[in-house]
Amino acid sequence: MKKIIVQKFGGSSLASPERIKCVAEICKETQYNEDCSLVVVVSAMGDTTDDLLDLMVQVNSRPNPREQDMLLSTGEQVSIALLTMALNKIDKKAQSLTGWQAGIKTESIHTKARIKEIETSRILKLLEEDNIVVVAGFQGFDNNHEIFTLGRGGSDTTAVALAVSLGAERCDIYTDVDAVHTSDPRIVKKTSPLKNISYDEMLELASLGAQVLHPRSVETAKFFNMPLRVRSSWHPENLGTLVTDNTNIELNLKEKKEIKVIEGQKAVRGVAIDKKQARISIIGVPDEPGIAAKIFGELSENGISVDVIVQCVSNDGHAELDFTVKRDSAELAKIEIDRIAKLVGAKRTSLDLNVVKVSIVGAGMIDQPGIAAKMFKSLGQKGINIQMISTSEIRISCIVSEKEGEEAVQVIHEAFGLSEISA
Repeated sequence: MKKIIVQKFGGSSLASPERIKCVAEICKETQYNEDCSLVVVVSAMGDTTDDLLDLMVQVNSRPNPREQDMLLSTGEQVSIALLTMALNKIDKKAQSLTGWQAGIKTESIHTKARIKEIETSRILKLLEEDNIVVVAGFQGFDNNHEIFTLGRGGSDTTAVALAVSLGAERCDIYTDVDAVHTSDPRIVKKTSPLKNISYDEMLELASLGAQVLHPRSVETAKFFNMPLRVRSSWHPENLGTLVTDNTNIELNLKEKKEIKVIEGQKAVRGVAIDKKQARISIIGVPDEPGIAAKIFGELSENGISVDVIVQCVSNDGHAELDFTVKRDSAELAKIEIDRIAKLVGAKRTSLDLNVVKVSIVGAGMIDQPGIAAKMFKSLGQKGINIQMISTSEIRISCIVSEKEGEEAVQVIHEAFGLSEISA
């Protein structure tokens, strides 16, 4: 059999009949130029999923999760049928498959299932018959043949999982941006497209607010070493960004060869902002062993994830504990913290919804001193106060006020020279 390439097209790429026809042409050209077998994963058209959710709320604001999955899975079914029709119109053999028909088996957890395995025999048979196989992303089924959706970003995950299961050469994620950029172009006027980026760097950027790829898809690609390429469905001639475990390699698709990049890369590869943060403070916490474990254990039992944590101890035997949570879980977290504070004998608590997390990411930061100092200095020179700091080997994050968040991104981006094309 020919080599297999998996392509994924998001909702914006399929938002109209005209866009669907353009996607069909991209698929046709890929199959011809690369002499490959092609599997195409699609999302629902445009804002279809949001529209379905709006309809659902008008009927029942607290629906049965099974019926919610039944409803939302229809969006992708429309897309696969229309794209297959468009391919047939330009004389390409193609067949559409729902998640169930494609053999995508999931956990039995409605609205946020994870893929367990994929039975690929039907897809492989269709590929052997020279079909382009068009698969519905975002959905699968369990052993009882119930439909389950994968949650936001599920189509990215579907595409990568299929690429892994089929032994594909790579997985191309087509979206409305031309590449992964050094920051959000809507915030920073002059960003640079990255020719390549490591799985770890991409995973950090995705989890920190960059919306090009869903973190789950990057995790899967990293674990199975599946090359990803982020490309534009508006400008398919551009190679976009290659995501692999080796950022010293660029892939020349036309000549089908690897090109080694000799020149060193920038230590900082991108700046991200997460606007979905909230800060919770517990003041006057007894400075005793086991208190932190009790506080965060209680939060965990209630399904509340904690991000940045800072503890300051005073001379009077008490501490202040500050941490961040996702903004949509902040109110519940505050209720729990008020209860826990009474149990541990803390003096008071507070909630601040007006914060954001600004982060720099780069695998090259590990061996280069002065990165954190440059970041903090650039913010200080603009009078931007850092409330909290969190670090890992390839990331430094700062919590700042929401009103200063976008300015902080621009300042940091400029400080590290990320507007240069060589980024």
